[in-house]
Amino acid sequence: MILSEVLDQLKKREPIFHREEFGRTKSDFENMMDDDFWEVGASGKIYSKEDILKTLEERYSKPFNDIWEASDFKCKQLSNDVYLISYSLLQDNKRLTRRSTVWKYVRSDSWKIVYHQGTVVEGLE
Repeated sequence: MILSEVLDQLKKREPIFHREEFGRTKSDFENMMDDDFWEVGASGKIYSKEDILKTLEERYSKPFNDIWEASDFKCKQLSNDVYLISYSLLQDNKRLTRRSTVWKYVRSDSWKIVYHQGTVVEGLE
């Protein structure tokens, strides 16, 4: 695949788990994640796939207002079907983080999240 096309596809999926068009249920989120998915949160804490699924199930069980602005996207191919996308995420106009997600291309227009990390930009939290 052409890297610019990959970037366009993955930008539509970020920030992960905040794009309702890709699902709102535990099953939807599970289908987006690789079996070995894990995450390092902005706090530095490590989260398993099960931790994230529980958090998402709680978040989407009630209405919530999530204000975010993603920018400065970059994409790098890591191996044949694996890509790293990074970007900046401004949440609620006050918390800036740098985000990185490793995605695996599974088949035509289907992607699985392998790994995700968020890092707080100091001075803006």
